[in-house]
Amino acid sequence: MVKYIDEFRNPNIAKSLSQKIHEIMPDSKINLMEICGGHTITIFKYGIKKLLPQNLNLISGPGCPVCVTDNSFIDSAIELSHLQNVIICSFGDMLRVPGSHSSLINEKSKQSDIRICYSPMDAIEIAKNNKNMEIIFLGIGFETTVPLIASSIISAKSEGLKNFSVLSGHKTMPNAMKALLDSEDIRLDGFICPGHVSAITGLDLYKIIAEKYKIPCVVSGFEPIDMLESIYMLVKQIKENISTVQNQYTRVVRNQGNQKAIEIMNRVFEPVDAEWRGLGIIPGSGLKIKSEFQQFDANQKFDIPLIEKKENPGCICGNIMRGINTPLDCKLFKKICTPQSPQGACMVSDEGTCATYFKYSL
Repeated sequence: MVKYIDEFRNPNIAKSLSQKIHEIMPDSKINLMEICGGHTITIFKYGIKKLLPQNLNLISGPGCPVCVTDNSFIDSAIELSHLQNVIICSFGDMLRVPGSHSSLINEKSKQSDIRICYSPMDAIEIAKNNKNMEIIFLGIGFETTVPLIASSIISAKSEGLKNFSVLSGHKTMPNAMKALLDSEDIRLDGFICPGHVSAITGLDLYKIIAEKYKIPCVVSGFEPIDMLESIYMLVKQIKENISTVQNQYTRVVRNQGNQKAIEIMNRVFEPVDAEWRGLGIIPGSGLKIKSEFQQFDANQKFDIPLIEKKENPGCICGNIMRGINTPLDCKLFKKICTPQSPQGACMVSDEGTCATYFKYSL
């Protein structure tokens, strides 16, 4: 059993797995999509593609929570930042994502009170120390971050905080995966499923992908050996013409997930239709705050004006999220769109596909 980090990066094990993939690879082309941006980083950082058969194509999907956050959410956050006596709290990456007309970091430079928090509990402390201000936390992310944000809302209610709220922009799997398959924009033969999300949710949520769509799924870890083993498991399923949900990341992910985290998440949030960058509105793919906690729902607490949403006409981030294009197809990539001056969301976060291509591709 592999126990140590060096073994997860052992070149001899990697070569062995690569050889096994080559041995069972069918003659036809296979398209596998990695959902998580962390997996995309591993693939590029360790040169995984160079170890694979030429007819095995890895496609980066909508696995970066910052990237899939639609402009309308950013625009709403900016409008809230213009209100008197409001402090906006957010994870750092969100500040640099371009909205329709501005970004949060631009508004911060114009004296809006916008603060980076590493945890929603930091925002709770800000609320306690600024009772005369309204503290709004920007809640984004997949199931990985939702339990923590739910916990902050539960904490705010138990402590009687009246000046704390959350603008929820959370997204959930696997409805986005179903939307990709339903769109038929691209043919997919298998999914490398996100390890961190699955550590919370468990494996059952992918069953519909395997059973209804007949697409095999493997939950993967984040080291190069994890990725190669997951790819081998998927190719083996495809070769044998079966579609099941398998767990490669057994050292972290349990079949039933983290039941305590799921309980906390379900106590505070419920499914809602949500808009994804590039994918449009996907039914039941978002989370809204339940009525029991509506005093902490920024959408309920504030009258947020609607503004006309605009996209950068030169940015193809939406197509990249769907796997139709890669950053190399974008005319802005590495020219005027860089991590220092991002023109689209995919270049902002380290997990963004454009940022990964920028860092690791020649």
